[in-house]
Order: sequence, then structure tokens, then C-alpha cells
Amino acid sequence: MDPIIKIVTFPGTNCEYDVLKQLNFLGADAELIWHQESDLGSCSGIVLPGGFAHGDYLRPGAIARFSPIMEQVIKFAESGGPVIGICNGFQVLTECGLLPGALSKNDRMRFICKTVSCVVKTSGSVLTSAAVAGQTLHLPINHGEGNYVCDEETLKYLRENNLAVLTYTEDVNGSVEQIAGISNKAGNVVGLMPHPERATDPLLGSTDGQVLLRSFIEASK
Repeated sequence: MDPIIKIVTFPGTNCEYDVLKQLNFLGADAELIWHQESDLGSCSGIVLPGGFAHGDYLRPGAIARFSPIMEQVIKFAESGGPVIGICNGFQVLTECGLLPGALSKNDRMRFICKTVSCVVKTSGSVLTSAAVAGQTLHLPINHGEGNYVCDEETLKYLRENNLAVLTYTEDVNGSVEQIAGISNKAGNVVGLMPHPERATDPLLGSTDGQVLLRSFIEASK
């Protein structure tokens, strides 16, 4: 049976159909679920997609964190269920405490939309299990507040537990140690700023996102 992956949609989300199409193309049974729902139903994986949840008022993800569905997302993650947050979804995961640190404005205060090179740092997460540590992926980014920041204690924690799953090969937005994505210690919750769903078709310029989405689908089985 194909894994049932729920894609949480907030007012202002704009990447849900990209994720839906590519997950279904790669063999999952993906469905959209509205943020006001309080029951995930049958679910083996969760994606928080990109966009501008609730218009990014206050801070990106700060209001979305209080949507009814998030209580169930947190319970699902804490039980070991695979969860990924892409771009705005990464911001939501930090706001709700499932991932440490925060995403702030890009250091040059500019919105960035381009394809960048990222290095896989570990295969020990639900997003990178099918990839190889050291592998370089070409993935698009599309954000104005993707600068990953954290205090020294958190950075030490990330280093000691190998929780930076992806790093940029150059300074893209000011992120500490060029971090593009991190996981929790269990490896079942991952947030990343690049968009793997936009790098699955040669017509889009790269298929490098497939290895990440395939990893997540496999983890959801």
C-alpha cells in the first residue's frame, strides 16, 4: 500500500500543489489537509509546504503554530512519525518547537529566488536516508527569511549530534555555518529552506530533489 502523506495547508500557503503532484508522481498517496482540521485521519507522513502562512504576520510561522492541526502534527512527530517542513514549513517547525533555532531575514535583506548547490551532511534522517553524505544537490530556493540562526548552545548541540542535514556550498543568506536544513535528534523531523519538489523534473532544471522526496516516502511506509 502506498504511504498516505498529509500536506498541511494554511491561508497563504502556495506550494501545496507542487508537493502534492511530485509526491504522487513518486509513488505516495498524498492529500491536502486544511489547518483548521483537528484530526489527521489515516496518515503515515506529514509535509508542511512553502508559502506565507497567515501572510507571515508577526513572524513567519508564528500564527500557523497555533492552528488546530498543529497539535496533531506535534503528537505525530513526538511519536516518531516522519515530518518535513519546506521553507515556510521549516519556519513553522521552529516556531512550534519541533526544531531548534529560528529563521530570520536574509542578511542582505533581499528576497532570493535561484538554484543553489547544497551538500548532504548525513543520511541519518527521513529526508536524506536515500542520499549519500557528501553528495551535492542542486535545489531552488525562494525566500526572504531563510537565514538560520541559533545560540551557541544550540549550535554545539547541532554539531555534536550531526543534525545539519544540508548545508549551502556558499554563503547564500547569512545562515550560521551555511545551514540549509536540520533535523531533530531522532531524525524523523526535518526542516529545510530549499524546495526539493521543484527539482524533480528535467524540465525544471534539476531532478536532484527526487532523492530527498523518495527518502521521505520510504520513511513513511
